[in-house]
Amino acid sequence: MHGWARREFCLVLLRRMADTRPDLVADALVRLGSDRAEARAVHRRWQALHHAPRAPRGTELRTAVLGPPGERDQRRFGDLDLAVLRWPLPLWPHLRWEVVTGPGGAVLHEELVRAPDSAVPPAGEGLRAWEHVIGDVAALPDVVEVDPGVPSRWEVHLPDGRRAQFVWGLLQQVGGPPA
Repeated sequence: MHGWARREFCLVLLRRMADTRPDLVADALVRLGSDRAEARAVHRRWQALHHAPRAPRGTELRTAVLGPPGERDQRRFGDLDLAVLRWPLPLWPHLRWEVVTGPGGAVLHEELVRAPDSAVPPAGEGLRAWEHVIGDVAALPDVVEVDPGVPSRWEVHLPDGRRAQFVWGLLQQVGGPPA
């Protein structure tokens, strides 16, 4: 696992974002001093870690890759105590990578969330890709959150019929209702 770091983890996240926003991913690769070949190689390595029998699992894997979390909270859900861990990432300094874990460090959910000291961009000027996160948009009145059944994706239906699409919690695009 030598050589893994937060920069490489950003490359892993970009892999799924490239499906909807290849333009923003291309710019991000330049900002990270990377290219598509390195991003593919890092993603293959991440997938290999997930399938390797001796690789750490859950929280241990995230900590091995990202280092110690910058923030740690507890959250109660029913009678279950959950740990919430957050890491800053170099590509999105106004956001944090949040991992919610259950007993034994099992990862229950993970996504990009707004950093505590980061102001929410005004939605009145329009939702902006790679600026808004699910929490920003879900807080708007009369929206409906929809789980598309893919762990890295989420959708929010806006009252005017538009749909905000997210990958790893970060807004990718806003489009009209489906035809």
